[in-house]
Amino acid sequence: MTQVLPGEGVAARGVRRSFGPVEAVRGIDLTAPAGEVTALVGPNGAGKTTLLLVLATLLVPDAGQVRIAGHDPVTEPAAVRARMGWSPDVFGLYDNLSCREYLEFCGAAMRLGRARAAARAAELLVLAHLDDKADQPVHTLSRGQKQRLGLTRALVHDPQVLLLDEPASGLDPRSRVELRTLLRRLAARGTAVLVSSHLLGDLEELADRVVFVDRGATVGEHRLDQLPDGHGPRPWRVRALDLDALLRALDGYDHDPPTAAGVDVRLAGDEAAAELITELVRKKVRLVSCQPLGGQLEATYLELTT
Repeated sequence: MTQVLPGEGVAARGVRRSFGPVEAVRGIDLTAPAGEVTALVGPNGAGKTTLLLVLATLLVPDAGQVRIAGHDPVTEPAAVRARMGWSPDVFGLYDNLSCREYLEFCGAAMRLGRARAAARAAELLVLAHLDDKADQPVHTLSRGQKQRLGLTRALVHDPQVLLLDEPASGLDPRSRVELRTLLRRLAARGTAVLVSSHLLGDLEELADRVVFVDRGATVGEHRLDQLPDGHGPRPWRVRALDLDALLRALDGYDHDPPTAAGVDVRLAGDEAAAELITELVRKKVRLVSCQPLGGQLEATYLELTT
């Protein structure tokens, strides 16, 4: 029976793509609903960029079904491109154009009309905090500024679906926070956002859902608030006002040598952490903090891709 794919957002079933004898994607299933941010996570060589190129109509899959905002990128590429914004990890810019001219050119390419393209370029330059660079040549921008300009290019036609490959690459901490805020705002307006990144800490604060891929196949798909618990111990960093008292209380626990940041203790999960905190309080250790290192997303990623 032919599987019916969702009409909104992004849906892929059984996608395969080879390059000669190399099978880059060998069976990826993925759903990125409208109104949510979906993270695509996996090690280098897992097939993430190849999949994104298929979704962006730039590669034809060898097998499988794909729908972008209800349209097939193979048989309806123009309809997909009209509804999809694409920001690759490495993109080309016309260095001799000014930022304003570049975005107006992109708007014209998307058939917005001259007046609308100019208005949209002005809006996006403010959004990307590049309005003070509007009339400067693109080649004068820093790496992070070019990254922001590339993202605004993907937004010029107000797409229903946004595909981002390593969008935070080269961004400073403030720009990364602003990027998270922007993507959450777009999702709240109903945009389906699919973002591939190695910055798992950023994704944990940003995403609603996560799809894990490894060796060209999907190995897990979860909501962020429903990630499976790991089966192995995870490091938790414990800090106390009296380090000597803390080390005495941790006698018998598997922990690393203390540092200025605290003591890293390996615990089996939240319940084990709660029991440790209870024991430390009972022993009158004056705790400052006890928190997992890396977050649940990182722990799940490490387990699924072992």
